[in-house]
Formats: sequence, structure tokens, C-alpha cells
Amino acid sequence: MSDRISERPSVRIVAGPAGGTTGSGAEPRRFWGMTARERLERALARAGASTASAGPVLIRDDFIFDEVLVSALLRQPGVLLTGAEGEAVAAHLSDPSQAGAVEAALASGGDVPAGLRRVDAAGLASTYNKSLRRRAPPYLMRVDSMPPVAIERRMFDGAYKGVTDFVTKRVWPWPAFHVTRACARFGISPNMVTAVSLLLVLLAMWLFWQGHFALGLACAWGMCFLDTVDGKLARATLRSTPFGNVFDHGIDLIHPPFWYWAWYHGLVAANYGIADSLLVLSLGIVIVGYVLGRLQEGLFTWLHGIEIHIWRPVDSWFREITARRNPNLFILTLAVLFGAPREGFVLVAIWTILSFIFHTIRIVQAQLTKWTGHPPVSWLAEPIKP
Repeated sequence: MSDRISERPSVRIVAGPAGGTTGSGAEPRRFWGMTARERLERALARAGASTASAGPVLIRDDFIFDEVLVSALLRQPGVLLTGAEGEAVAAHLSDPSQAGAVEAALASGGDVPAGLRRVDAAGLASTYNKSLRRRAPPYLMRVDSMPPVAIERRMFDGAYKGVTDFVTKRVWPWPAFHVTRACARFGISPNMVTAVSLLLVLLAMWLFWQGHFALGLACAWGMCFLDTVDGKLARATLRSTPFGNVFDHGIDLIHPPFWYWAWYHGLVAANYGIADSLLVLSLGIVIVGYVLGRLQEGLFTWLHGIEIHIWRPVDSWFREITARRNPNLFILTLAVLFGAPREGFVLVAIWTILSFIFHTIRIVQAQLTKWTGHPPVSWLAEPIKP
């Protein structure tokens, strides 16, 4: 989620009144394995800024900043960022002569000289995070405003995608938070988590191929869970990299058809090697439907500049259940529990057709809307109603 800028304004990090410590002790609080200052330095480096003894940008080190706030501050001279209590937190000066007075005010928590436009977190950066498909005010928290675990929870929530399948959105958050927190504590990198998930991809495929559907599903769900953890770990610790992004999303994109093929092979093997016409047809529908579904998403983005799942609320809702990996695994899991893996595979094929029809209708509707002079705009970009 790096957001580098063409110009590199110098940034001076100011020691704030809270000092980033636990109070009277000298040990700084840590969040996802970093102090607030270390996190800020990492966010600044990712945004293309450099820290120096002086500069037009002044930022307190006793606050936890959403990464989007750092990038927004670097782009907007003449602003003063304020916290929840109206206290001055950071400034991007247009007039360098103000630096001394503003720095003293930030360090003491006092009043900042006039002349800067005061904005809060929601006023500085958009509430719409396109990369995470979510709409929420960016977080800005003083290090002693609540227990560290509560701050980490808020940061974790801010790293979570808002539009995704129902398993990722409603089942994984609680366990994923604790596993992600443990990974950060023990220095486990996002790419290490992704590597384990790749092993589970291969193991699940082999088990499906052998007809061991229950064990294969256990591995498949383990992979899906780690697929949530690695992304959250990368964003929470600001350790996402271009390689990690390709590594993670490449696995996500490629493996589902191989799982479906392996499931089909396991069913055929269990039927003494005989493949009936319905199974063959289902395999073709599931694999071709997966490819066409991805092409539908790409076509919508190419035509309208937004993802198909974030156009209107109904599209975001349907993303929770559309025929993608996790909803399909849910169908297959229920089928195995009822002793009907073959019927579950057929149901996945049927659901793939219905999902394709739904998205085809939405593509047509979006194009008709565009032709009437109203290009589709994501509902997430609309202002949050009070």
C-alpha cells in the first residue's frame, strides 16, 4: 500500500508530551512490534519523505497515524492536523518562519500560531480507501489513549478490506487478529505466512486428488485463513512489498481451478475411474466460469475505472456470496458434512452460472447508466452520513 510522492519534503519528528512511553516508566509502548516513532519513520520512508533536523513538515511521535494520513499531510502545505480532543498533532508549513513556534507548540501540547488550516483526520484524508474497498475515517490515536491491544485492534480493523466474502469478513476477523498479533510479536514476516499458505494449497490439491475431501478442506480453509493473515500482517506492520503483493495475489489468482480439477479427479477415482457426463460438465462450468468471472471483473474496471463489487451496495453485498473460492469452499464443506461431495461439486457449478448471470446483468446496467451521462461511481466514495 505504498504511496510515494514525487517531491520529498523534509520531515522533523517532534517528541510529543506523551513521549510514547507507558507513563512513568521508560519502556516505550509497542504496537505490532514497533514504537510509535519507529512506525512513523517507516510510514514516512514508504511515502518517499526523509526525516531531518528541520523541515516544512512537523509530526509528533506520540500518536499512531493511519498511513493515509501521512501521505495526505505531505501533499497539503498550510494545514494543521488535530486529534480527537482538538490538540495539534502535525503540521505542514507554508511559511518556514513558523517552524520554531509550531514545533514548540507540538512538543508541549500548547496552542499553535494562527495561519494554518485546522483539519481533523477525516478532513485531511478521504474516508474512502480504494485499495481496501472500505469507507471509514482514518485512525489517529495518541499512544496512551487506550491499552496497546485496543490500539492494535483499531489498526487491524483499519487494515481489513471492507468488501470481501462473508467468511473473510465475518468469520476470520477475531482469530486473524490474534494470529497476526502473534506473528508480529515473533517477527514472522508476511512472506513467510504466504509461503506456508502455498504449501497448504499444494497439500489440499493432493488430498482432493486422492479423494480425501475432509482433510483437503481442512488444509484449504487453513490456506484461506493464512491468506487473510498475511495481508493484514503486511498492512499492520507496514511491511508490504511489490514482491509480496505479487507472491500473495499470484497464488490467490492461480490456485482455485487446480483445486476444482483435483476435486473432480477425486470424485472420478471414487467412482472406479468413471466420469459421468454431469461431472464433466460441472468441471467445465466451474473452471470456465472462474476465468470468465475474472474477465468480467477486469472488463468492468476497464470500462468504468472501479471494481464491479464496489459500484452499488448490492454489488458489495453479492461479493460476500458470489462464486469465488471461499463461498465455493463453504458449499463443498456442507456437502462433505452431508456425505455428498459429488452433489456439492454440481451445486458449485450451478452457483457459478448464477453468479455469472448476475454480474453480466450488472455490467449491462452500468454501461446503460454511463450512456445516460452518469458514469458509475462507487458508493463507498460517497460522504459518510452523520
